[in-house]
Amino acid sequence: MTAVLDRTHGRRPAAPGRRRRRGSRRTARSPIAYLILSILALYAVGPMLVFVLASLKTPSEISENPLGLPGEFRWENFTTAWVEANMGAGLMNSAVIAISTAAGVCLIAGCAAYALTRLNLPKPGVFILYLLVATSLPIQLFLVPLLSLWTKIGLYDSRFGLIIIYWAIYSPFATLLIRSFLLAVPKEYEAAARIDGAGEITVFTRIVFPLIWPGVLTAGLVAGLQAYNEFLLAVTFIQDSANLPASISLYSFQQGFSPNWALVSAAGLIMVLPVLALFIVLQRRFVEGYTSSGMAG
Repeated sequence: MTAVLDRTHGRRPAAPGRRRRRGSRRTARSPIAYLILSILALYAVGPMLVFVLASLKTPSEISENPLGLPGEFRWENFTTAWVEANMGAGLMNSAVIAISTAAGVCLIAGCAAYALTRLNLPKPGVFILYLLVATSLPIQLFLVPLLSLWTKIGLYDSRFGLIIIYWAIYSPFATLLIRSFLLAVPKEYEAAARIDGAGEITVFTRIVFPLIWPGVLTAGLVAGLQAYNEFLLAVTFIQDSANLPASISLYSFQQGFSPNWALVSAAGLIMVLPVLALFIVLQRRFVEGYTSSGMAG
């Protein structure tokens, strides 16, 4: 009977000793894996920890012992940095810019991805090639023409003008991302809705969108975070101090004649905390949206 089973399965069962040796090798590799993961975690968290400690020190303590603990935790650094760096107005401007960018990119990319996958467009491959090229081109190529055009039409030095540029920059990648989700949605759902008399807008909002909203959320988060952290376009197209985002407020505060690095660290931490909190809350949806898309098709 043993011989028959061995012939049926095409291989002999592993010996008990061999199984134990494999298990011992797995167990032996575990401490090494944990050590590597610990080193990577320290590499990622270490600079942030030094950043936090620097925000609680005096400038003299930073120069004398930049990696050590502060002699006294100076929480008033955050209050001083908030006032002197004008972080309140900067964070408000950044929130308006990031949320508006995310909402606009979701709308533009969602409609474009739906058109590419569901409508009978002539040569859709040409549009996809255009999106790939637009994603790869650096924005520095268009900086001078954009600056001239925005000055002529009155969009220079306004948050709305900057948001329009962000829509144009971040929509191509978001379109490709949402398109990969749409390719996985069966068309039978939409066909049944059309039989019941639903139009394209109803089909998209009532049938398709609930099925692809993880991809839309991921695209919006990516665009919003990029707009929040973007520096080059913001410093070029925004000059009014009342419209400066947090990144430019922090940069202006850092450019003092003798910068107080404790206050600069505190202001930088104030800028980082909202994004960090948002990512912690939405990290599962964010990772799921990236991994489940696969950028198919």
